[in-house]
Amino acid sequence: MQPIRISPDAAIEELLAFNGKLASGLRHLAELREAPDGVTPKEVVYQEDKLTLYRFVRRGRRGKSPRHTVPLLIVYALVNRPYMTDLQADRSLVGGLLDAGIDVYLIDWGYPDQADRFLTLDDYINGYVDRCVDEVRRRHDLPQIDILGICQGGTFSLCYASLHSGKVGKLVTMVTPVDFHTPDNLLSKWMRHIDVDQLVDTVGNVPGELLNWTFLALKPFRLMGQKYLDLVEVLDDREKLENFLRMEKWIFDSPDQAGAAFGEFVKDFFQHNKLVAGAVELGGRRVDLGALPMPILNVYATEDHLVPPKAARALANHVPAARYSELAFQGGHIGIYVSARAQRQIPPAIAGWLRGTPP
Repeated sequence: MQPIRISPDAAIEELLAFNGKLASGLRHLAELREAPDGVTPKEVVYQEDKLTLYRFVRRGRRGKSPRHTVPLLIVYALVNRPYMTDLQADRSLVGGLLDAGIDVYLIDWGYPDQADRFLTLDDYINGYVDRCVDEVRRRHDLPQIDILGICQGGTFSLCYASLHSGKVGKLVTMVTPVDFHTPDNLLSKWMRHIDVDQLVDTVGNVPGELLNWTFLALKPFRLMGQKYLDLVEVLDDREKLENFLRMEKWIFDSPDQAGAAFGEFVKDFFQHNKLVAGAVELGGRRVDLGALPMPILNVYATEDHLVPPKAARALANHVPAARYSELAFQGGHIGIYVSARAQRQIPPAIAGWLRGTPP
């Protein structure tokens, strides 16, 4: 193998270029303000405890489609903040749905504290989600609304739709874990060996930072090293630097998890895989995916490291085939929200399906 030879002139030129990027980056960083928690205007329509229910305002400059008559409620995961769906103006799932004429609501779970330690999955699903659904139904004078459940929020939405099927017209699940014991699910393999009762008894609410570092450890080189090396290449580009910092803010903005609900979710879903076994019980009632009466669109990412495709696509084996459709996105768990390709594909496909067009 021949040694790599670098001329002194090339080395000096590369060093000068590197210093120039650093200087530009320091100047841009000094000028930047904190990234907002979402970019689309929204109004508060309901509040309870830490929860806030928002209704987004349609973007008149781009929204040309006629308004769909049935509103859509987004149910996000507890573990991260929901502004990933509205991170920047040109890469916003919410904005794309609004442009397609969908009336969008979203549940923001807020930041649980020790007063919420004993909240259960029943409290979240049969309590908070149900009251938000009722508020949207009341505002539109409709017996049913549509729901978009994202990640853990999709699992919640499947449970909710089973227990309150008369209130859900159509259901969209997005990067949603269904079968938690597929062979490629590294996160699940880790979770199965946690003494979650001891964890919750010790700390009460589970710190968001602990979970965040667990997720990062799934791809340690890419998520905790390489991206910061790559950052050097965009320091002199203000727009790309702003995009990077928006993403960093979201990644590390991780609420604590209510202890009781976290323990239930780990044991019932990760450890015992009760959802596909038909053994989940909430409020004394059993969740039965096979009895779901509404049309279901399952959107998954082919390169998802948090919710592997097999874990999401398993839904097809447990719901009525005649009511099931699925849509694959060639990308990862985060790219499905923020990549340029996702903006062209995902919101129009979801909106079209809600209106009656196959994905």
